Amino acid sequence: MTPVPPRPGATAAAAPPDRNASRGPSRRDLLRWGAAAGGAFALSGLLAACSPQSTAAVRSGRADLAFWTHDPGYEKFFTQALPVADRKSDFRFALDITTIAAADIPTKLIAQAVAGTGTPDVAGLEIGAFCRMLRGDIAKELLSDLSPSVAAQQDDLIAARLTPFSKDGHLYALDSDTPLCVYYHRADRFEALGIPDDLTTWEEYMDLGAKLNKSKGVSLHAVAVTDPGGTLQSYQILLLQRGGDMYDEDGGIAIQTPEAERTLQFLVDGVQSGAIATVADMYGPSLQSGLKGGTILAVDMPSWYASYGIKPNVPEQKGKWRVRNLPRFAGGGSTTSVGGGTGFAVLRDKPLTKAGIDLVLAAYLDPDQQVKRYQDLGYLPTLRSVYDDPRLAAMSDPYFGGQQLFGVYKSVVDDVPSQHQSADAAILQTVLSGYIIKAYKGQISPKQALDAAAADFRGQTRA
Repeated sequence: MTPVPPRPGATAAAAPPDRNASRGPSRRDLLRWGAAAGGAFALSGLLAACSPQSTAAVRSGRADLAFWTHDPGYEKFFTQALPVADRKSDFRFALDITTIAAADIPTKLIAQAVAGTGTPDVAGLEIGAFCRMLRGDIAKELLSDLSPSVAAQQDDLIAARLTPFSKDGHLYALDSDTPLCVYYHRADRFEALGIPDDLTTWEEYMDLGAKLNKSKGVSLHAVAVTDPGGTLQSYQILLLQRGGDMYDEDGGIAIQTPEAERTLQFLVDGVQSGAIATVADMYGPSLQSGLKGGTILAVDMPSWYASYGIKPNVPEQKGKWRVRNLPRFAGGGSTTSVGGGTGFAVLRDKPLTKAGIDLVLAAYLDPDQQVKRYQDLGYLPTLRSVYDDPRLAAMSDPYFGGQQLFGVYKSVVDDVPSQHQSADAAILQTVLSGYIIKAYKGQISPKQALDAAAADFRGQTRA
């Protein structure tokens, strides 16, 4: 699930030239079969057979790294981090950067690996795209295990943000963010409508939201209903907060639980009462219309949504918005949730693998770099100790009325839930989002929606 829409100007890398083998299936055939199977093709032997012999590992000197990313923000951040990496390692770094749409990076990465040429040294894998790496031995075959490299800071790293990029106890990418979810709301409209400041539970907000929708035509939350990824994320955020998850530790489906059913029932009730508005997606014209028209007064979304959702859609409402902790569920759960993220991975067994690891560690685990990443990109630190940095506590945001947002994030960071993933996440996104919409419309019950999605998922993954 991609947390933000692709940025304008993202371009895909050119496909590698086709060099057919003299006997047996061509590489074009192998790539086609792998794509048709959604990555289910047993790639471990294929990768080993098609990859060229490794050349000697480079331990120092100049390192011109091939670097793939979907976001120009990362391009700028890593470029500016090169002097830090130079100081912290025996390399002198330069980057050859290719910008590729987030969903295309794993496809092209696997294709280039099968072709035996053209793989990057470092690649940024959006959290949904990283699921492709979890199939079979793909991660093990292609990516470096970063666990030994981060061992010294293991106790400081926020463990919940290692989980989505790990498999079988091995860490294959370092997350760019701790994307804590908060409650964005129009403070001026809340005050004008007499919404109390001491409401603490989702149930209280939704009861009041239903009344306000009937009398004033406003909603206190919004969910996506046209974009499958957004539809699933709207549900997943609250499911994680409630203590559930989409998948178990082994990547098996985990949506037939009391937490999953109660979460969907909560959303269904809110949508049908009007307390929760429905929009096509959480970024486009229908959301913007609700924000501009003052009919959508609040949303629960991750920390990065301030820069990618609220501010771009309603810049004229500067000073009117505030951020607070998510309401809790009356039945328990966390004070926050998570959504999105991008992990930076290093390709294994390449001449510059060590240089790639040194770059990622220098850019992402240096405390000053963690501060800079939040200052420049709005991405929260992944080292717990950095939440005590006074530079972050002192930052204020004029758009949010001068509010010091970092204090809100720090107050909930120790409650962040883990998020497990599956190689078959794309299948569940497709089937579950459709059943969620049916539940919103009252066509089926939440339990029926979850049972049907689980049955479809198991049927398709068995096939």
